[in-house]
Amino acid sequence: MKLTFHGAAKTVTGSQHLIDVNGHRIMLDCGLFQGKRKEAFELNRKGPCDGSSVDVLVLSHAHIDHSGNIPCLVKNGFTGDIYSTSATRDLCSIMLLDSAWIQEKDVMYVNKKRKRQGKNLFEPLYTKQDVINAMQNFIGISYNRKHEILPGVNLTLVDAGHMLGSTHVILDIHDKETGREHRVVFSGDIGRKGIPIIRNPTHLTEGADILIMESTYGNRLHPPYPESEKDLERIVNETYNRGGVLLIPAFAVGRTQQIVYALHKLHDDKKIPQLPIYVDSPLATNTTEIFRMHPECFDTEMRDFLLNDHHTDAFGFDTLKFTENVEESKKLNKLNKPAVIISASGMMEGGRILHHLRSRISDSRNTILVTGWQAPNTTGRRVVNKEPVIRIFGDEFDLKAHVEIITGFSGHADRDELLTWAGAMQKKPEHTFIVHGEEEPSMALADSLQTGLGFSNIAIPDMHQSFEI
Repeated sequence: MKLTFHGAAKTVTGSQHLIDVNGHRIMLDCGLFQGKRKEAFELNRKGPCDGSSVDVLVLSHAHIDHSGNIPCLVKNGFTGDIYSTSATRDLCSIMLLDSAWIQEKDVMYVNKKRKRQGKNLFEPLYTKQDVINAMQNFIGISYNRKHEILPGVNLTLVDAGHMLGSTHVILDIHDKETGREHRVVFSGDIGRKGIPIIRNPTHLTEGADILIMESTYGNRLHPPYPESEKDLERIVNETYNRGGVLLIPAFAVGRTQQIVYALHKLHDDKKIPQLPIYVDSPLATNTTEIFRMHPECFDTEMRDFLLNDHHTDAFGFDTLKFTENVEESKKLNKLNKPAVIISASGMMEGGRILHHLRSRISDSRNTILVTGWQAPNTTGRRVVNKEPVIRIFGDEFDLKAHVEIITGFSGHADRDELLTWAGAMQKKPEHTFIVHGEEEPSMALADSLQTGLGFSNIAIPDMHQSFEI
């Protein structure tokens, strides 16, 4: 058996891992690289996008850094099945179309310059038609149901508690060459206990022979979730009292719904003023509809809330409005009263949030609330670092708005939660591969697994590195 890591190796994006066994090739995730536009563009173009050599794909969840390269894989010869939960399949149907639209738009912008310079024109990595073609390969399966996906390879998906439909991937493999049985566990992104809406991550008490484990926050701790709701309450009230607007750049899938739900509870409990709250992201609006379609993924708290809330909708209440078109979005830039605007993209690299930042970033009455990890070289990372001048659409703006950071909304387990998840394994892995983390947290987690839990044979792969098992 051979494992090769083509993404999320000493970085947090571009999750792509290959398993070669029994003459077949299994791909775990097929994500896009995200970050600085030019670098990400080149990485995605140069990355392994030949689908003809891959027999089957297992997708842990729908986030673009895990799913965003699937249409390219299909465009380039992949004809196999794509296994995921039904919720992940439904989310991909809108997220991948959005990704294709962004790529087509970005290439159009780049080609204007290249045409003037007499250079060859680029083509998008994939188009909306490629997405439509790729969606035909998806097979949605339920949690905790074993499926044979290749001869001698059985797949089980269990709830990872990271986002709607997210999974830990369990592959029970009979290696014909050695005659051995291997249980390969790919953690996907590990969620947090006690986060609202979705269930807690599943502890895999039986353990694994081979573990591929994420390490996003392998050296950091999150505050307890209730503290983050209190911080949100404080930030809304402080911004309101200054007469300002609270801007929340948020990932359209997962984070936006978490924040809307938290604001809903604060609104019902009268802990925040009666101020208008806007969700200004077409993708977030469509995603919220898919959340409503999948109550089977909800936790007990969410189900109880739905039974007792008079709105009968966790993602809808009196002062909340989802913008319906571009004109409504533009009007928000002229608002001259306190409000909350939740908009994508979460790393402030594109989307409607840039227009709101341009209008609000230099006014000290306003607040920019960051609730998620920001990749290096992104506008979001520069805001978090409180750089005095921020470039938006080629223009420079003084950063005078208040900047607040809440990490408790994170869908990623922190260091202690990662160790708790790994420590629940009664059978310690014979081989552990640390992925989906920058080098420092990856090394910290590897050390903690070794010294704290007694794991051995721990590797932090380099990009495109292979290992024979």
